[in-house]
Amino acid sequence: MIRIQQLKLPCDHTEQDMRQAILKALSIPEDWLISYEIRKKSLDARKKPRLFYSYVIDVKTAKQSAVLKKQKPGVSLASPKTYEYPKPGTEEMGTRPVIVGTGPAGLFCGLVLARMGYRPILLERGEDVQTRQQKVDAFWKTGVLDPSSNVQFGEGGAGTFSDGKLNTAVKDVSGRNFYVLKGFVEAGAPEEILYLNKPHIGTDILKNVVVHIREEICSLGGEIRFGTQMTDLFLKDGAVSEIELNGRERMECRVLVLAIGHSARDTFRMLSEKLVPMEQKSFAVGVRIEHPQEMIDLSQYGQPRGSLLPAADYKLTRNLKNGRGVYSFCMCPGGYVVNASSEEGRLAVNGMSFHDRGGKNANSAMVVTVTPADFGSEHVLAGMEFQRKLETMAFQAAQGKVPVQLLSDFCNGVKSQTLGSVEPQICGLWELSDVRACFPEPLARSLQEGILDCGQTIKGFDRPDALLSGVESRTSSPVRILRNDRMESSIGGLYPCGEGAGYAGGITSAAMDGIKTAEALIRRFTPCGSR
Repeated sequence: MIRIQQLKLPCDHTEQDMRQAILKALSIPEDWLISYEIRKKSLDARKKPRLFYSYVIDVKTAKQSAVLKKQKPGVSLASPKTYEYPKPGTEEMGTRPVIVGTGPAGLFCGLVLARMGYRPILLERGEDVQTRQQKVDAFWKTGVLDPSSNVQFGEGGAGTFSDGKLNTAVKDVSGRNFYVLKGFVEAGAPEEILYLNKPHIGTDILKNVVVHIREEICSLGGEIRFGTQMTDLFLKDGAVSEIELNGRERMECRVLVLAIGHSARDTFRMLSEKLVPMEQKSFAVGVRIEHPQEMIDLSQYGQPRGSLLPAADYKLTRNLKNGRGVYSFCMCPGGYVVNASSEEGRLAVNGMSFHDRGGKNANSAMVVTVTPADFGSEHVLAGMEFQRKLETMAFQAAQGKVPVQLLSDFCNGVKSQTLGSVEPQICGLWELSDVRACFPEPLARSLQEGILDCGQTIKGFDRPDALLSGVESRTSSPVRILRNDRMESSIGGLYPCGEGAGYAGGITSAAMDGIKTAEALIRRFTPCGSR
């Protein structure tokens, strides 16, 4: 295969236009072109309103050697990285491996282990995705929360009720990234995620995808137990020996993967009491900000979007004079703000889009960095308690509804009384309130400065009637559960992985970390035998 880099075409190009561009790039006649495959597709808006799609294309041709001898710029031999499973080790596990959590890290750890014959047992405190959806819909309608099954907990993890963004900054020298994307496609995601520069699935499709992954794990001898929380951990000679389930059942366990997610606060507390080595970690907190999607499209594209272009996104960063950073996070074009709470008396928000990104507002988190110096304590869980304080303030600000405030009122420190022309697109009950009061003043000032300054990059970003809702407190885990280069804690048999353990920052990176953990187990242990 021959690879063509940066093949540019107008956004309204046809398949025939693509073929002709390939022929021109390689200087070959049409009968030499056998087939081609898109490897990467991204939108180039640097010369807006003139927009182009830029492609990386792998081409199968007749007389490949002759084509490569021409040494044309941007043309080379394709060398795609293929994922390879590690060779199984020889040590006996003693018990089947247990994975706590069915978010991306847990699911992909379980999928790889199941495909290699290790028959994993996955424990999930929440419910299967269909039942979970019913609980979430009821919560958004009534405000009655199920602390065990909600936007944070349940099959698929917190990412199930999100935009389903799959881009990552993690370098993929091993082929794990493509393995994750291919795994999603095999489970029902659209094939375009294999090549889009910023792939996303959407929560409407992702809910079905996780079910197919679960079904494959089970078909290969794995097992998933819903409504099952690990409530205690027992050690013998410095290693895992048993775990407690739901406060009453004990299970023998010698290999335990912690893929618990960043909201498993009661589990963090239990691990701390068991002296599992952990450390404080920096993260970020802030608000969700909503603008009309049409406004974002016009700013980013220099023209109305029309029917050919996707809903525009953005990525914004600001370094403030006070040393803090303010940046956009988890941007959802055509999306919705969601009440993502998981604890009684506390309120957190997140963002969600469907696959078509057809909502009338764009939203993203605008967050400010916080470090252990902000927590007021050296206790390993001080960051978690810092998050809880903000969420308690948010809950109280609007009596359990999502507090919403106009940007102008946030800047002036007054409670909002009326909306402007931007209408909230929120899943869950909401109320005009004083979002600024949820934050310590130094953080509120930083958010204000950062958001207003972003108006220099995106026209209208600082519009007075932009809507802020709070609090966005679950950007990443407040702790890191320490592990060595073999992915294992100093407590034998304990393998922390994924976002909750402090080693990932999104769906794809969490799934890749789950795969890395599975690889470590495979290299060490022999498969668990027949069913």
